Amino acid sequence: MVKILVCDSIHEDGVKMLKEAGFQVDLDTAITPEELIEKIPSYEAIVVRSRTKVRKEVLEVATNLKAVARAGVGLDNVDLVTAKELGVKVINSPEAPSNAVAELIIGLIFSLARNIAEADGIMKHGKWEKKRLMGFELRGKTMGIIGLGRIGHLVAEKAKALGMNLLIYNRTRDRVRGMVEALGAELVDIEEVYTDSDIISIHLPLTLETRNMVSSDQFEMMKPTAYIINAARGGLIDEAALKKALDEGKIAGAALDVYEEEPTKDTDLVGRPNVVCTPHIGAGSVEASIGNSTIVAEKLIKFLG
Repeated sequence: MVKILVCDSIHEDGVKMLKEAGFQVDLDTAITPEELIEKIPSYEAIVVRSRTKVRKEVLEVATNLKAVARAGVGLDNVDLVTAKELGVKVINSPEAPSNAVAELIIGLIFSLARNIAEADGIMKHGKWEKKRLMGFELRGKTMGIIGLGRIGHLVAEKAKALGMNLLIYNRTRDRVRGMVEALGAELVDIEEVYTDSDIISIHLPLTLETRNMVSSDQFEMMKPTAYIINAARGGLIDEAALKKALDEGKIAGAALDVYEEEPTKDTDLVGRPNVVCTPHIGAGSVEASIGNSTIVAEKLIKFLG
C-alpha cells in the first residue's frame, strides 16, 4: 500500500479523498525537522504547506519518495533542484488560493485608502476622530501591478472594476500582451510602474533575482503619495529601506501580508499607523483551504495511481 505522510494541517476533504483512493495516510502535523528525516524513508509521498521545509537533507534520505505535494502556491520551502535530480515529482495547487489572495489585496487597498484599520483601533479606544481620518477614492487612481500571473490578473480585474487605471509589468511581455489588452491596461517597463502608480502591488516569486527588488532606489522613484502592497512573498521588499522611505516621506504607506522573517518581530514596522499588516492570511479562506487540500489530493491520486 502506498504510504503518504501529511506534515501540515490540510482540510479533511483532501485527506478523505486520499484514504478513499486506497492510500495509507498518516497525519503528523507537528513533525519536527529531525523527526521528518527519521520518518521520511518509509513514505512514497508527503503533503506539506509552508511550515514544513523539504530541504536537500530530507530528500536525500527519502529513498522511497515519489512525490512532494505542497498544498498552496509557493514552492520556496521545497528544494526543487534536488527533487528534480532525484526524480521526485513536486505538486502544488496554485489554482486554489488565488482569488482569496486577490480579495485580501483589494481589502488592504481599501484599508489604506480609507484608514479603516486605524479608524477601527481609534474607535475601540473610545475616540472619535472623524476629521483626521480623511481618505481618498480609488476611482481614477493608477494601480501598478508587477507580475501578471493568476493572482496579479485577478487583482487587475478587480481594480479595473473599481474604476482604476492599470499599469502592468511582466517579465515576459509577449505572454501577457493579450490579457493586458483585454483588461484595458497598459504594458510598461517596471520603472514606469514605480514612477506613475498611486498603488503598487507585487506578484512575483522570491528568488535570488527578486529578493529586495524594491529597495531604496525604487522608493526614490515613487510618488510621495504612493502606497505599496506585498502579499506575495516576504523578502521582495527590503523592509529596512521601506521604513526609511516611510520616515523620510518618500511614500505614503504600505500594506503587508508577508515578511522577511515570519512571524515578524519588527514592531517598528508593523506598529506604524500608515502600515496595514496581516499575519500571512492571504490564502486563509474556507474555500481556499478546501481547494488546496482537494486539488493536491486529486493530483497525487492521478500521479500515484
